[in-house]
Amino acid sequence: MAADGKPEGQRVQNINLIDVTLRDAHQCLWATRMTTAMMSETAPLLDRAGFEAIDLVGGAVFDVCVRYLREDPWERMRILSSWVTETPLILHHRGQSLFTFELFADDVVELTAERMVANGMRYHTVYDALNDVRNLEVPIRSAKHHGIHTVAGLVYTETPVHTDEYYVSKARELLALGVDGIFIKDPSGLLRPERVPTLVPALKEVCGDIPLQLHSHCLSGLSPYVAILAAEHGIDAVHTATSTLANAASHPPTEQFVRNARRRGFSVDVDLDLVEQVAGKLEYIAAREDKPVGAPVEYDEFHYHHQVPGGMISNLKSQLEPLGIVDKLDDVMEEAGHVRRELGYPIIVSPFAQYVMTQSVLNVMGELQGKERYDTVPDEVRKYVLGYYGEIAGPIEPNLYDKITRGEVPAKERPGSLVPPALPRIRNERGPFASDDDLLLAAYYADKEYSALKAAGPIDTDYAMGSTPLVTLMKELSERDSIRSFHIANASG
Repeated sequence: MAADGKPEGQRVQNINLIDVTLRDAHQCLWATRMTTAMMSETAPLLDRAGFEAIDLVGGAVFDVCVRYLREDPWERMRILSSWVTETPLILHHRGQSLFTFELFADDVVELTAERMVANGMRYHTVYDALNDVRNLEVPIRSAKHHGIHTVAGLVYTETPVHTDEYYVSKARELLALGVDGIFIKDPSGLLRPERVPTLVPALKEVCGDIPLQLHSHCLSGLSPYVAILAAEHGIDAVHTATSTLANAASHPPTEQFVRNARRRGFSVDVDLDLVEQVAGKLEYIAAREDKPVGAPVEYDEFHYHHQVPGGMISNLKSQLEPLGIVDKLDDVMEEAGHVRRELGYPIIVSPFAQYVMTQSVLNVMGELQGKERYDTVPDEVRKYVLGYYGEIAGPIEPNLYDKITRGEVPAKERPGSLVPPALPRIRNERGPFASDDDLLLAAYYADKEYSALKAAGPIDTDYAMGSTPLVTLMKELSERDSIRSFHIANASG
C-alpha cells in the first residue's frame, strides 16, 4: 500500500470542479443580489484558479438582474467575458422555460441559444423540472448547433418512483440528444450517502466516456460528504462554491472539498491560494453589504418529508403572517409532503416547489374554514395535473384527478409545441428593437420590466473593492450595530 492508503500503482483519478460562486451560491445565500461590480475583483481570480467552468448567469440570476438589480443580463455576460478569458462561463437555464416559470415558444428558445454564444457563453447547463426530456430537445439541439458545450441535468429527489432505473432511463434519453455531459442536480440536498454507491455507478455505466457531474446543495448537511463519496464511485466533476458563500442552502465549499479529495488520493487541479483570495474579498463584500456567509446546517429528517429549500421556508413565513396563520407553518410543511405524494411526486424545484407550497397553504387554510382539501386549486396546479408542463413521474391520487381536472382532456404533445411562435408578434407589437438581445428581453418580460431595465442605463462595474481594510470595516459595522441597539433600547423604554 502507498502512504495515501491507495494500492501501489493505482492511477490517481482527476476530479474537475465547476465553480458556482458567481451564480448559484449568491442566489442561495444573498437572495441573488450579487451585482456585476461585486464580481470585478473575484472573477479574474476564479478564472486563473483551474476550474472546468464558472457558473455565471441563469435561473433566478437572469430574472433578478432584470427585475431588481436593473442590470442587463446580456451585458453582464459581455462584461464578464472580458474579465474571464481562460475559463468557460456557464449560462444555465430551465429548458423550454428558460429563465422564468412559463414555457416559451421554440423560436424564442432557438434565438436564446444564438445570443448565448454571441455574448460570450461557451458552456451551457440545462434541466427540466419534471425531467421530461421533450422539454430539453429544442434547447439542447439549438445550443449544440451553435457549438456550445452542453451539459444536461437530471433533477434528483427521493421518492418511491425516482429509482436508479428511472434515472438511467432518463440519462439514455439525454445521451441520445448528443449532450457533452450529464449532471445530477440535487436542489434540496436530498442525496444520501447510502444512495451514492448505487446511483452514481449506474449512471456512469450508461454514460461511458461522457462526463458525469454532481450539483448538490447543502440543505441536509450531507452534501460535502456525499460529494467525496460520489468521487469515490466515479463522478467526474463536482460543483462547489468559495467557502464564504458555501454550505447552508448553497454548495460544498471548494477549499474543503479539494483538501478532502486530495487526502483520499484524488488529483484536483485547482489553485487554493487564488480561491482563498476570493473568499477574503467575498468576506469584505458580505461585511460591507450586511449579507450573510454560509455555515453548515444540522441534519433534519423532516426535510426529507417536505423537501422544501430553506430559502423558500423563510419566504413562506413572511407570506403566512398577513394571512394570520404563521403559527401553522409546521402544518403547511407537513401538508407539503402529502401534496407531493398525491400529485405524483413533482420535484420540489422551481416552478413546482412554488405550486406545491401554494396548494399546501390553500389546503391548510381551507381546513381551518371547514372546507375540504383541494376545494381551491390554482390554475398552475391544474395545468400540471393535465400534463401541460410535461410528463408526471408518479400516479396522481385517483380521488383527486377528476376533482382537479374537471373533465378536461389531458395534453399528450411535447409541451413546447403547444406554444405558438412568438418573435414575429413581439416585433410587430413592441418593436423595433436595437438588437436581438432586446427582442428576447421583450419576449421574456412585460413592458414594465423591460422599460425600467432599459432606462437604468449601462451596468456600473466600479465597486471600489478594498478601500477599507476588512478588520476596520468589521469594527465599524460592530460599532454601528451597537449604536443601533442603543437607540432601539432607549426608544422602546
